[in-house]
Amino acid sequence: MSVPDYMQCAEDHQTLLVVVQPIGIVPEESFFRIYKRISAVSQVNVRDSQRVLYIRYRHHYPPENNEWGDFQTHRKVVGLITITDCSSAKDWPQTFEKFHLQKEMYGSTLYDSRLFVFGLQGEIAEQPRTDVAFYPSYDECETVEKRIEDFIESLFIVLESKRLDRATDKSGDKIPLLCVPFEKKDFVGLDTDSRHYKKRCQGRMRKHVGDLCLQAGMLQDSLVHYHMAVELLRSVNDFLWLGAALEGLCSASVIYHYPGGTGGKVGARRAQGGSLSAEAGNRHRPGALTSNGINADTSAEIGRAKNCLSPEDIIDKYKEAISYYGKYKNAGVIELEACVKAVRVLAIQKRSMEASEFLQNAVYINLRQLSEEEKIQRYSILSELYERIGFHRKSAFFKRIAAMQCAAPSIPEPGWRACYKLLLETLPGYSLSLDPKDFSKGTHRGWAAVQMRLLHELVYASRRMGNPALCVRHLSFLLQTMLDFLSDQEKKDVTQSLESYTAKCPGTMEFITLPDGLKLPPVPFTKLPIVRSVKLLNLPTSLRPHKMKSLLGQNVSTKSPFIYSPIIAHSRGEERSKKIDFQWVQGDVCEVQLMVYNPMPFELRVENMGLLTTGVEFESLPAALSLPAESGLYPVTLVGVPQTTGQITVNGYHTSVFGVFSDCLLDNLPGVKTNGCTVEVIPALPRLQISTSLPRSAHTLQPSSGDEISTNVSVQLYNGETQQLIIKLENIGTEPLEKLEVTAKTVNTKEKLYGDFLSWKLEDTLSQFPLKPGKIATLTVTIKVKLDFSCQENLLQDLSDDGISVSGLPLSSPFRQVVKPRVETKPINPQESSKAGDFSHVKTLEAILNFKYSGGPGHVEGYYRNLSLGLHVEVEPSVFFTRVSTLPATSTRQCHLLLDVFNSTEHELTISARNNEDLILHAGECQRMAIQVDKFSFESFPESPTDGTQFANAKQLEEERQQAKGLEINSKLDICWKIPSLKREGEASVEGVLNQLVLEHLQLAPLQWDILVDGKLCDCDIVVNCKVGDPIPLEVKLTNWSKHSVGPFALTVTPYQDYQNGVHNYELQDAITFVGSNTFYIDSVKPTKDSVYFGALLFLYTGDFYLNIKFHEDNCSKELPLSWFCLPSVHIRAMEPVVQTEL
Repeated sequence: MSVPDYMQCAEDHQTLLVVVQPIGIVPEESFFRIYKRISAVSQVNVRDSQRVLYIRYRHHYPPENNEWGDFQTHRKVVGLITITDCSSAKDWPQTFEKFHLQKEMYGSTLYDSRLFVFGLQGEIAEQPRTDVAFYPSYDECETVEKRIEDFIESLFIVLESKRLDRATDKSGDKIPLLCVPFEKKDFVGLDTDSRHYKKRCQGRMRKHVGDLCLQAGMLQDSLVHYHMAVELLRSVNDFLWLGAALEGLCSASVIYHYPGGTGGKVGARRAQGGSLSAEAGNRHRPGALTSNGINADTSAEIGRAKNCLSPEDIIDKYKEAISYYGKYKNAGVIELEACVKAVRVLAIQKRSMEASEFLQNAVYINLRQLSEEEKIQRYSILSELYERIGFHRKSAFFKRIAAMQCAAPSIPEPGWRACYKLLLETLPGYSLSLDPKDFSKGTHRGWAAVQMRLLHELVYASRRMGNPALCVRHLSFLLQTMLDFLSDQEKKDVTQSLESYTAKCPGTMEFITLPDGLKLPPVPFTKLPIVRSVKLLNLPTSLRPHKMKSLLGQNVSTKSPFIYSPIIAHSRGEERSKKIDFQWVQGDVCEVQLMVYNPMPFELRVENMGLLTTGVEFESLPAALSLPAESGLYPVTLVGVPQTTGQITVNGYHTSVFGVFSDCLLDNLPGVKTNGCTVEVIPALPRLQISTSLPRSAHTLQPSSGDEISTNVSVQLYNGETQQLIIKLENIGTEPLEKLEVTAKTVNTKEKLYGDFLSWKLEDTLSQFPLKPGKIATLTVTIKVKLDFSCQENLLQDLSDDGISVSGLPLSSPFRQVVKPRVETKPINPQESSKAGDFSHVKTLEAILNFKYSGGPGHVEGYYRNLSLGLHVEVEPSVFFTRVSTLPATSTRQCHLLLDVFNSTEHELTISARNNEDLILHAGECQRMAIQVDKFSFESFPESPTDGTQFANAKQLEEERQQAKGLEINSKLDICWKIPSLKREGEASVEGVLNQLVLEHLQLAPLQWDILVDGKLCDCDIVVNCKVGDPIPLEVKLTNWSKHSVGPFALTVTPYQDYQNGVHNYELQDAITFVGSNTFYIDSVKPTKDSVYFGALLFLYTGDFYLNIKFHEDNCSKELPLSWFCLPSVHIRAMEPVVQTEL
């Protein structure tokens, strides 16, 4: 026997072999449709019996295998069913002749045969025949199954008769010697009468009868006969047949122990359980007869238990049988099939190691020269058996050999599709799957070298199949999953191959469906490049949206009445891990930063890299990058523009590498760090761009709030100078600019500012709103620097060191002196130098102009943007007031303010005040200027509180009063400076220069004294003319501007003459006389009230006379300051009366 049946299993020993073959030309589809219906009748309950007959159908069976039918009866073809097409009666004789020829092929072993004729109708078809069945067509053949059952019953009758014939042979009769084909020549010339020969004949016949009993459904009888055969054959050393008897004993025991079968097909023995239960019912009825009068089970339960092998003994007997088969070269097929049967039994017993020994033995059994198809079948069955015992890698090994055999060079037309299909089936055995997700978690499973070899073979098979898409998919899978195991040269080779394939067929993210329905998932290149982190970036500071604060406040949650709840915090924590606390804006470019690196040993070009998002319509702007070899972490920024509003989720990114398009999802990248994936997109807002008339500054402001400054400008000014800053506001967005608020904040300065540093009028700018896209509006900001003009201590020190003293100089002799800084005396330590100071030190002022603007849909939703302009002002000193003092004027309501002015610039400078001439100062020169000013009334300013407990408030209030006084005084002085050479000018403020003493000197006394002579107010250099002999009225008026009542007062008026040489003459009794008393008594005067007192003078002589008014020292006058009693001087000129003469 040369053709092994690898599908053999132990229960096949109880089957009858029936061959179903076509005669003539029969459509293949029609044949197999009928064959399927025939093979469905695989077991039949014998009529009037409890036995079951099992049938094994084959549509192809080698005749030479049929010659081994005596050795094992299940190998004998006992039934033949032929199927033919016959459309006319003319073809019938020829068809029937072919049927007879087919029977002759198996004629020696056939029990019965049938011919199914399709398509023939008429007289011939109507003739009743037992061996021929006529059907009009393949669709009209309802009785096929019934015919097959009748056919099987006829086979059973023949089988039963043969069994009875062989079982009832008398010992005196001569028993024929059953032989296998290769034994016939060996038995020629043997002594047939020897005892040894007879035992051989008896043993073989017993074994043969056991086979027939097993086929006839008499399991117990077959066990008895097999045991007897084993004893007889062992005694004569008939090893080949002894092996067959042992195998028969094993098969019968397997059928008993495993009624479900060992072939691995579920439901293959559905009726066997029923037959056994019926047979088990007979076990307790010794002597029970069948319908044929033969006892179905003569030994009952005791015999069954004794004759049946245990599961362990079954394997031992199989081993023994196979060892006997191995003694015969021509029994290789029998040995191989016995190994396969034993493996199937061991698989059920879960004895994998012993099964592998049987399979290993089967691998090395030498058969004749097998065809390529037989080799493929052999390796496939070995693979299947190894799979059944759990040897998955071994199974994959033989499956791969079978695949390679499909494309062997000796085959004229290699079966690359079959090779590819078998290779796919090997993948699980090598811990491979075609889904890259299985390789993204945990450590690598399996042998990488073997897996790479297998993937290369899949690529080659795909190419030979003419399917470049499959080549690209498998190469992509190889590169993605095996990247860590590829050498540098292998990486280059694989990528070159991949590029050559993708030039014809680019790699996509579509599933590839194979003809058998298997779907190959896409392979995204998540390692080319490798992404370590994904970070959604906030918009630039100038573009970030801010939510307008509601009346309730932003921190108040309306969802829960509780301030804190751990449940809410926990649930929100998970959301926070995904959602980000900033917003993107519709229509603005948004950025996502990826930290990537290139693991390849060569430059990696990534094309068409962009973002994958959901939730909002998003326009991704692809990027192309080139990463150097083994680059390390490299930042890559991907950008896009959200087109609608809502929640947008960044799911991943897409790339094109080596011609393969990949969609890489973050969920499939467990090692990627991210700050969240979901961000809110708010409605569109306008975009504001500012430009100024000032140059950009190299100084970058760092505000304490952490806000970033988008633009920094700088300007250099002299102290007191004013400059206009023109700011152009351009709407560079797509939405109209509707709202604008401008605020200013001074930062990083310790200098005291006087007046408004920055000022503007926003009304002119807002009149141009709404500002459409592309339009420009202007805003004028006035920069006015007014720092302290008082001189620093180091300058005074320099002045005194040079021997210059400005104290005690008369008003009529101002000094002029140039002060030069002594560089050689400066300390070496820069810290000491900065402490000592320099009178030409440049001071810095920094401010931030903040533009809060909104418009469009974002304004409707309550969002706005901030844009900040940083202003850096370097203030150079212009003039200093080194000393300030006052001198009384001739009028009690005026005084002289003395200012020592120092020019700290390097240019000639002129300084002027209101109603004063310009004073020219050279560089570094100091001069004194005197300004006559009217005294000031400060009643409108708040007084200091008297309560000592409010010390802080009192101190603050006093500072505010002093500042207000200084501001009023400065506004009246109107001191300005000019540098003609630079055409620059400014003002000089005395606000920080005036001390408390000077302020007191400049303040009007609370008691205002007015003296009128002859109705004329006397003050300063006013001279009142009067006539000698006429009484002159004298009025003294007191106005109380203090907060309390004053008085009573008493004052005496004493006239005198001034000789202009320091001598005053008070002895004027003969020259002046008073009309009434020269002493005036003034009663108490309430606040804001006045009191007037009258008197009269009479001049007896001509001359210039003065009045000296003195207060009487009493308690009322002593309680008040002396400065409150400043009365104006009175100068009266008495003249002769004019005598008018008539002409």
